Amino acid sequence: MKMTGKKKLKAGELGKYFIIFIIPALVIYLVFSITPFLYTMYYSFTDYTDMNPIHLSFVGLKNYLKVFQTPVMLTAIKNSVIYAILLTGFQTILGLPLAVVLNRKLKTRNLLRAVFFFPAVFSSLIIGYLWNFIMSSSDFGLINNILHQLGFGTVNFFTSKTALYSVILTQIWQWTGWAMVIFLANLQGIAPELYEAAEIDGANGIQKFFYVTLPLMCPSVKIVVVTGLIGGMKVFDIIYSMTSGGPGDATQTVMTVMMKKGISEGFYSTGAAFGVCFFVIVLLISAVVTKLMGKWSEAIQ
Repeated sequence: MKMTGKKKLKAGELGKYFIIFIIPALVIYLVFSITPFLYTMYYSFTDYTDMNPIHLSFVGLKNYLKVFQTPVMLTAIKNSVIYAILLTGFQTILGLPLAVVLNRKLKTRNLLRAVFFFPAVFSSLIIGYLWNFIMSSSDFGLINNILHQLGFGTVNFFTSKTALYSVILTQIWQWTGWAMVIFLANLQGIAPELYEAAEIDGANGIQKFFYVTLPLMCPSVKIVVVTGLIGGMKVFDIIYSMTSGGPGDATQTVMTVMMKKGISEGFYSTGAAFGVCFFVIVLLISAVVTKLMGKWSEAIQ
């Protein structure tokens, strides 16, 4: 007698139940992501302000022209790009060798991993207020107090030329440990036999890193670089807690200007146009970086 059983689903198939699983996530994504973005695009072509919240008129590209004619907005875009590139570059350059060292069989490696990752646990707001105290040029600033004890003069970390780089320095300290953990997860998936084969071929430590470790680290490097750049472009909290965009407009970023123009000053349409421009810039940067990372991955493998 021929036995008939239920049809087995292949890997990756959900059959008729697929729609049940996908609808809740799709609805949430449409309501909280797509719909607000479409409204933002709509408002960017109107004269929507706190003085005119109801009777809106179509103004074409006027708000977009205003974005590129306003010096503070151009400064914000430049600062955001500098911040994102420097932070991502340094956390990748420092995090990768740190992960390689802490992947070895050291007695204190678990403690060291926890120490380096510990700053990433805290909110950037808390880190900002902490470093604001440490770097303060007034009498209670920790670094300047130490310098005074050693007979040196006061160092002002928050001048118009140094403030942005002082903020970036604090974020390198905070997020290098996060990059290290991502790299560690990738490193622990590399088979030890590959290193043994390289040793048999006469490779030293540096050669093993460049010809074995680095090519196999491409997935985690892509994650750290792409997410770091996107997160860096969206920076707000650390700027707010350390400098509030000052001195002057020296540390204004895209998000701080959007908050200022779009909410605090009530120019909602201008803020919306700036947000759309920001979206396009991030999209282009992400596409270019992803393409470059793909070529780099192909070149070293």
